[in-house]
Amino acid sequence: MHNRAASLKRAAHRHKSERPEPALNDRFAPLDTVDPYAIEALLDRAFGADRHARTAYRVRAGTDAIPELSVAALRADGALAGSIQCWPVELRSADGAVPMIMVGPVAVDPRFQQAGLGKRLMAHMLAIAERSALPGADALMLIGDPEYYERFFGFSAEHTGQWQLPGPFERNRLLARGARVPAMAGDVAARFVRSGLPTPAPMP
Repeated sequence: MHNRAASLKRAAHRHKSERPEPALNDRFAPLDTVDPYAIEALLDRAFGADRHARTAYRVRAGTDAIPELSVAALRADGALAGSIQCWPVELRSADGAVPMIMVGPVAVDPRFQQAGLGKRLMAHMLAIAERSALPGADALMLIGDPEYYERFFGFSAEHTGQWQLPGPFERNRLLARGARVPAMAGDVAARFVRSGLPTPAPMP
């Protein structure tokens, strides 16, 4: 009797573990309609809890994501499977400031990272940006894999060689695309900072 009960228990566990994950249905929704705690949990799973130390976080510190360009990808059961966020930044120089939009992070639940979801999120956001009149929509920038983002989305380091960020970065990973990407020296920083929050000073 004990052996039979144990066998049934193992079979039930095996059946549960083999049950497929809820399917993606490529349903995109505005990210600001999703529970913020679910977004943070997804980012932790995708990038690790130490992600806040990255230079990209210093660039956009104190500002809010752009609702029109920040998108959630939902599973068939409505749970969050991926997200993309975009941020208002600018290139500051002695001659003034040029508005840009910082793209990323593009986060995908590890269970779906081989399903092309990140690529679909990026393509969806770019289609919105191309129709947008938002300042900076024609000057997108990001920190990422140059081979991937140039091959699939047309980002390059052609105009970013004299840009500075408030933290360490690899020069070939600082990428941009768009008709109004500034080809000049300057510092990339958040365009808007929430009241009472100082913009982080550049790291030595």
